[in-house]
Amino acid sequence: MIDTRRLRTLRAVADHRTVTAAAAALHLTPSAVSQQLVALEHEVGHRLLDRDGRGVRLTAVGRILLDHANEVLAQLERAGADIAAYTTGTAGEVKVASFATAIGLVVAPAVGALRGKEPGIRVRVLDAEGDQSLTMVLDGAVDAAVAVEYRGAPAEDDRRLSRIPLYSEPFDVVLPRGHRLSGGEVTVADLSGETWIGPYPGNPCHDVIALACEHAGFTPEFAHSSDDFSAVVALAAAGAGVAMVPRLALRGTDLSGVVIRPVPGPERRVFAAVRRGAERHPLLVPLLDALQDTATPLRPTPPP
Repeated sequence: MIDTRRLRTLRAVADHRTVTAAAAALHLTPSAVSQQLVALEHEVGHRLLDRDGRGVRLTAVGRILLDHANEVLAQLERAGADIAAYTTGTAGEVKVASFATAIGLVVAPAVGALRGKEPGIRVRVLDAEGDQSLTMVLDGAVDAAVAVEYRGAPAEDDRRLSRIPLYSEPFDVVLPRGHRLSGGEVTVADLSGETWIGPYPGNPCHDVIALACEHAGFTPEFAHSSDDFSAVVALAAAGAGVAMVPRLALRGTDLSGVVIRPVPGPERRVFAAVRRGAERHPLLVPLLDALQDTATPLRPTPPP
């Protein structure tokens, strides 16, 4: 009999690539994680992990077991959802991780709507970038995430997660007033050789921008970095460089010192995600419905 707690540990190690990082995510000691992995290897009768530099990687048997673990854990989520629907109804706490722009545009309005429709549901919101929030869902730190597509994100058919599309938005080019490109149409290729302002590496928007530039045949030179888009716009207004910013992130930002131009190609796709099987949980169904309702007016959006 395989202990499902050890399957969760195996998945955490596969996601985080080191025992230490998995232990931190699971709120265990590295020693406890190692002991669980050793016990799991004894249960299946095969080695599951190999050393890989400073981290670990799954063996062939480990990958096979992980595929089954994802199915087993998803089924346990479904069982929990069905039991909760039968015994408790819609009363309890839900934790949601989301990046800042989506908190203001989608999550906060959804929380407000739920307070009127489902007063028994208490929502706790945590500010987290899109790449962090999905890991938090998989680790069980939160129940749902509002995240974005990024390079290295779990694929749409990832069997660990259920996704609900919310909205997509294009990126706009932010130029200092008087810039050589401020008078007409702009493509990503036109921005080759410019000094750039943008989010830090690891931020999903940084990945979208870098990938769009790579497809246009160049690597952007980021001279200034900030994850705060109002700061990015302020630097562009000061003539420090150019930027690409998700359109909705420009709402409420002082644009008096810049010129905004739409640019074909890059976009930020935003979705809600829960652990597969949990989408049926009676606390999550109203939340996911509310997120979709509040996201509807956000698509499509014209340039500011």
